[in-house]
Amino acid sequence: MRTVITGGAGFIGSHLCERFLAEGHEVVCVDNLLTGSRGNIEHLLGDPRFRFVEHNVSEPLELEGSVDAVLHFASPASPADYLAHPIPTLKAGSLGTHNALGLAKAKEARFLLASTSEVYGDPDVHPQTEDYWGHVNPIGPRGCYDEAKRFAEAITMAYHRYHGVSTRIVRIFNTYGPRMRLNDGRVLPNFMKQALRGEPLTIYGRGDQTRSFCFVSDLVEGIYRLLGTDYSSPVNLGNPSEITVAQLAREILDLVPGTTSTIVYHELPEDDPKRRRPDITRARTLLGWEPVVDRAEGLRRTLEYFRSVV
Repeated sequence: MRTVITGGAGFIGSHLCERFLAEGHEVVCVDNLLTGSRGNIEHLLGDPRFRFVEHNVSEPLELEGSVDAVLHFASPASPADYLAHPIPTLKAGSLGTHNALGLAKAKEARFLLASTSEVYGDPDVHPQTEDYWGHVNPIGPRGCYDEAKRFAEAITMAYHRYHGVSTRIVRIFNTYGPRMRLNDGRVLPNFMKQALRGEPLTIYGRGDQTRSFCFVSDLVEGIYRLLGTDYSSPVNLGNPSEITVAQLAREILDLVPGTTSTIVYHELPEDDPKRRRPDITRARTLLGWEPVVDRAEGLRRTLEYFRSVV
């Protein structure tokens, strides 16, 4: 099989490139390196089944030859990135999704959209099920990402219903692991970077907001299984083990013995979700999937990676 992965030089995308190569696929990685990194795929460039195409997917995407699957993962994904690049983020979710769907339609390929738990916004329903429509501020600072992904889901379903494209939608909850960028801006790499440098860990608000963290290998397994189904409605993938941000800070400090880091508190950003936890009943039922890497092990592996780059 020949699989195209947009955003393939990013954190999750690069792990997907590895997995599909391991499964015997030819992989075409498409990335404009806005937030991705050539370093994430450097070890794959010598594989004759791997091809890297530096291209902005917001521009038309044409490839010669057959394509069996298109996975659309191209987009800034951390608040620091999409607040710095709001228009490219909106374009990746709208024009980029349109172009990736057009490629899948032209090649009669399967299509998988990387959506996000951010489509639920600051949720009124907890935990979040796929049937929940969300509580999103379309004109707030996070709207460029939230609404881009919501539009991406809408056009994906339109292509499925109107053009008969074989589509899947994965709603990804907080994911972590090796190849996250040190300056990603999200809470987990922030805490690890600060702890390793002996800097104060920055908590926004009181730290009682919750998150749930899924190790990247678990996420990739769920995505691979979902692509093999014919299920077109959204599927949550994430770890339902919920933790407060303050508790996460303490767990990371415990992993860095001798650190001089303390904890400081800053004002909570606008529209920051107060609770975030996936209901993964659909993934369990449909895919036979649930996370297998517990948080202690995942944090240990991730910290080892950050030690090598800090």
